[in-house]
Amino acid sequence: MIEDKKLYLFESAPVPKAVASMAVPTIISSLVMVIYNLADTYFVGMLNDPVENAAVTLSAPVLLAFNAVNNLFGIGTSSMMSRALGRKEYDTVRRASSFGFWCTVLFSCLFSMIYLAARNPLLALLGTDTDTLAATAEYMKWTVACGAVPAILNVVMAYMVRSEGSTMHASIGTMSGCILNIVLDPIFILPQGLDMGAAGAGFATFLSNCAACLYFFGLLLLKRGRTYVCVDPRMFRMTKEIVREICGVGIPASIQNLLNVVGMTVLNNFTASFGSSAVAAMGIAQKIDMVPMNIAFGFSQGIMPLVSYNYASGDRRRMKQTVVFSAKLTVGALAAVAACFFIGARFFMGLFIQNEEIIVYGTSFLRGLCLALPFFNMDFLAIGVFQAVGMGKKAFFFAILRKIIMEIPAIYLLNRMIPLYGMAYAQLVTEVILAAVAVVTLGKMFTEKVKTVGGIES
Repeated sequence: MIEDKKLYLFESAPVPKAVASMAVPTIISSLVMVIYNLADTYFVGMLNDPVENAAVTLSAPVLLAFNAVNNLFGIGTSSMMSRALGRKEYDTVRRASSFGFWCTVLFSCLFSMIYLAARNPLLALLGTDTDTLAATAEYMKWTVACGAVPAILNVVMAYMVRSEGSTMHASIGTMSGCILNIVLDPIFILPQGLDMGAAGAGFATFLSNCAACLYFFGLLLLKRGRTYVCVDPRMFRMTKEIVREICGVGIPASIQNLLNVVGMTVLNNFTASFGSSAVAAMGIAQKIDMVPMNIAFGFSQGIMPLVSYNYASGDRRRMKQTVVFSAKLTVGALAAVAACFFIGARFFMGLFIQNEEIIVYGTSFLRGLCLALPFFNMDFLAIGVFQAVGMGKKAFFFAILRKIIMEIPAIYLLNRMIPLYGMAYAQLVTEVILAAVAVVTLGKMFTEKVKTVGGIES
């Protein structure tokens, strides 16, 4: 059922053309998602209320934790599906997708229930105080308690659709929800609309994720008989092979994300001791910095099916060409973006809020954060390759190295050396070292023969 055009992209199209066809829709989708995240910040920022802005920032670690489930069943399932396609094991593709879909539904429901059961201690852990507690709780009511299932499910379905080469449909699905969110934000947030503040941003996000899910269900209905993505519960199988392959990639990816949540929570808690204006400034600076970061992430995720397919089919030369071309293309672009952010940091902060204290804080934060961008690219690319070929152990090693061994200690030490402002440079210190490790590790991978069992590194 794989169309000839998709087989051509996977197997014989010139590498630049194949990379562009697979990665560009994913990058556009990632950019639209970033714009939609920035829309929350922008429209809440128009209120010029540090408390409302801090609520969105303090909620970010929990929303980032959604990616733990996204990565477990999105990256894990899509990696297995693409590798099974490369081996022409089409029944395995269907069973893997059904397993991933229904496990996503179950785990996202559990996510909401755990939040509701532990809401008060969790809000305290996130760094809320008497000023920010109510606004943060209202925002999370819509984004987490009500919104976890559609938020997680639409991302996982995009991964599965992308795994068989339908990158355009995957991107349209995620973008439809993002664009709707941008349209709804001013209606729900601003005094000229429903005047709900941060809670309005959460409600707009909930409705938009529901719309994205509806797009994917409609797509699968229209493509019945022409897709290997299967949500039929009758195809659900809890076999050793499926669990091992999905979890072998998905669990390390999930833990990697949870460590990102821990890192963000640590950073927010350190920043919170300097007041709500500092928290709001750090949140805005991080979201601006996320624009190019998501380009790098989108690129690495976009080429994953191409890497997976060629790895499983035995065409390691084409796989290497894909990775090397991607690295050359993106490093220079991110270096140029970093230079623009560093020079124009105050301008970019001023686009999102008119509070002078927050702008001053954020200008310094953004200059520190953006310097890591060229190095992030190699880190994301290496992790994407390891996930694509089933080497979950290597991806997990990178996650531990980044957060536990390097970034969190760097936040603590730099904050001691240069209170508040030093924390923004922890990312740079971490990513310079990780980029060097990524280059060495990928080089060894391309020159050594790796033994695999069922597509998973042994």
